[in-house]
Amino acid sequence: MVSPLSPAEACARAARIALVISDNDGVMTDATVYVSARGEEMKVYSVRDGMGVERLRERGIATGILTREQPALIAGRAAKLELRHLWTGVRDKHAQLARILAETQLSIDQLAYIGDDLNDLEIITAIGEAGLTAAPADAMPSVRQAVHYVCDAPGGRGAFRDLAEWLLRLRSNHGGPR
Repeated sequence: MVSPLSPAEACARAARIALVISDNDGVMTDATVYVSARGEEMKVYSVRDGMGVERLRERGIATGILTREQPALIAGRAAKLELRHLWTGVRDKHAQLARILAETQLSIDQLAYIGDDLNDLEIITAIGEAGLTAAPADAMPSVRQAVHYVCDAPGGRGAFRDLAEWLLRLRSNHGGPR
């Protein structure tokens, strides 16, 4: 279980955030995959979460998705949201962290991460040491216990927007960039 942050520490961390990284399935989607008779896969995304991406971008915070998914299922949504970063086909998210830091030229205390399942735990733990972490309301119990913030909304139904609003509230309370 993660140690809770004091309100002052949460605000200070939020003021440093330059990039919010999200898992796709279970955060941006409800973890459901629709498969047609022809084998085509489809996913459903919330426009509220898209507005969360936009609100962060307006305040100078970049967003990215880190997922096991292959680009074909997510590239269109990422383009529509004008995401600055898309890391697909990643099986070991924690191992990808060093590449993310090198590519973005950011430090770990400038990152926030939201994930929902066991394959997110290691990167949540790493980022949680200095950055901020979150989970949708319906995340796995071990993930909910490992993050700084548990969203009121479930994955695919506004969890990312909830995280975005939490970060923006914290930044507003700190007097940081708006």
